[in-house]
Amino acid sequence: MATMARYYDGETAQVHDVSVRTTTNELVIFRLADAGILARWPIGELAVLGDVQHEVTPPIVRKNSEARLVVEDPELRRQLAALVPQLAPLAGTPPTPARRIAAFGATFAVLVGLFWVAVDYGTEYAAPLLPYSLQVKLGESVFDELTTDKDECHGKAGMKALNDLANRLAKAADYPHEIAVHVMEGGPVNAFTLPGGILVFYSDLFEQAKDGAQVAGVMAHEIGHVVHYHPMKGVVRQYGIELLVKLVSGGYSDLLGTLASGGNVLLALRNGRAFERDADATGVALLEKLEIRADGIASFFEQMLAKEPKDAAAVAGIWSSHPPTAERIDATRRPSTGKPAFTDAEWKAIRNVCK
Repeated sequence: MATMARYYDGETAQVHDVSVRTTTNELVIFRLADAGILARWPIGELAVLGDVQHEVTPPIVRKNSEARLVVEDPELRRQLAALVPQLAPLAGTPPTPARRIAAFGATFAVLVGLFWVAVDYGTEYAAPLLPYSLQVKLGESVFDELTTDKDECHGKAGMKALNDLANRLAKAADYPHEIAVHVMEGGPVNAFTLPGGILVFYSDLFEQAKDGAQVAGVMAHEIGHVVHYHPMKGVVRQYGIELLVKLVSGGYSDLLGTLASGGNVLLALRNGRAFERDADATGVALLEKLEIRADGIASFFEQMLAKEPKDAAAVAGIWSSHPPTAERIDATRRPSTGKPAFTDAEWKAIRNVCK
């Protein structure tokens, strides 16, 4: 049996479109482009990662491996669940409703599914192809709106250190555009990414970080969003086909003002669980590719979880846009080896970037 799926090798930022074939002993992953074999996973080493109660397509992983496989085909998921006991959660056990409710639900699900496939898969490939100048204009417009009540920091040495690392990470992922880092004074302890390769940090994050590795980890995670065009995909998905048509046709002059106002833009820029997992994995891979300490992502999560033991993502369940923090810590934990992301002087300059 064969189906469309997505494969992440856990070593690079690249996402492979693959077909999957199963035997009684192994799962074989083929690259669609040339039918080359990317991986052979023994059936006994397969497992399901994630919140299977709330996620339709939780990733399949091989134990002790960073690689992941996301299978979209429900029939293949059911077959895998039947073949491999540890993959049983893939099958799901929804309750059986009455016939009329089931018929209505099935029809509604098909209609919603068709629309979502059009938007979801269309944006997956179309968003990166949108004119980069448009992405920058949109990002800058949103940046102005979101930071209108904040003071921006301009410490030259600190900003240079941040921008240098950001662009090194992006270059390691073969991202063809320049990254622009902004630092806003104050809180919250957070960072976010906007269309057009715009990264925004709050200075409280630098004050709370215990070392440069944590800041580098957060930055690498945000670069993961950039290189996968997550911000642009999020905007296009939120506003659907109408937005896509306007952007492609060039009729976006009135659209920028619409997007950069109210709470709609915040909803559009929220990253889903899949985006967050992709950004985590990509961030770690890029740091390791540059031989930079990659333990900062996990240690930052651990530090935040220590301050707020009640994991908001886990408590929110289906309503959370982020995977449970404990899961993210396990997925990104690395040894504290490798080169420091910043020199002592650069780290001091970053800490004082607003002074």
